[in-house]
Amino acid sequence: MTMRGGAGGLAGGALRVVSLYGDVMNVYADRGNVIAVGARARERGVAVEVQRVGIGDPLPEDADLVLIGGGQDREQRRIAEDLAARGPALQRWVDDGVAMLAVCGGFQLFGRWYRDTSGVELPGAGVFDVTTVAPGPGWPRCIGDVLATSTLADVGEVVGFENHGGRTYLGPSARPFARVTFGHGNNGEDGTEGALRRRAVGTYLHGSLLPKNVALLDHLLAGALSHRDGREVSLPALPAPYAARAHAAAAEVARRRAPAFARDARPAS
Repeated sequence: MTMRGGAGGLAGGALRVVSLYGDVMNVYADRGNVIAVGARARERGVAVEVQRVGIGDPLPEDADLVLIGGGQDREQRRIAEDLAARGPALQRWVDDGVAMLAVCGGFQLFGRWYRDTSGVELPGAGVFDVTTVAPGPGWPRCIGDVLATSTLADVGEVVGFENHGGRTYLGPSARPFARVTFGHGNNGEDGTEGALRRRAVGTYLHGSLLPKNVALLDHLLAGALSHRDGREVSLPALPAPYAARAHAAAAEVARRRAPAFARDARPAS
């Protein structure tokens, strides 16, 4: 699919976007993040070419932005081996400055490994220095609305919805994407949410995430454009009134319904 912007946009060729396993990993309409990238790029006059990569499909030679959504354990088992085989290529891309967004199950499998509820350890792509363990029966799921503050200075407050049994823990080289104010975050223990590596963002936040977090959307677009152009790109301010209203409404819901961050209780005996 090709999305093209209008006249007067940023110079350069089309932005190369790779959407991984969109036919499998699409919990809570995570595919909407691809749509949001195309729509925001059009507003900025940027052409976007989206390549959808499924199980067994070849990766393109290069990309500027990679997107993957979430899935349940059964979907993660379907893609784990295929995704792990792409790990070296994805790691090279992220080290080269490709922007990425990995959501929930995609975030877990962009880590080193994920041990699922049956005790099976699924290999990860190794993009993030994180590991995830599903603790099994008796433990509460991390579910509900989330309000957090990103560690990225140009992103600020982020909102979304989490629903995951797995607990993700940051390794020594990882840093969190955000700090939780309301909700559970990575593990309900340390207040972290998601992970960062260069221009790659991992997060548990669904929503779809990007339509109501336009600052994060612009951050990813700027990173993708920087990779495409080989220089740091700073995007000018551009109002997004619908996104701003959606963000404000989601933040209010989180403040009203979600618990202020506190360590999760131990499982029932």
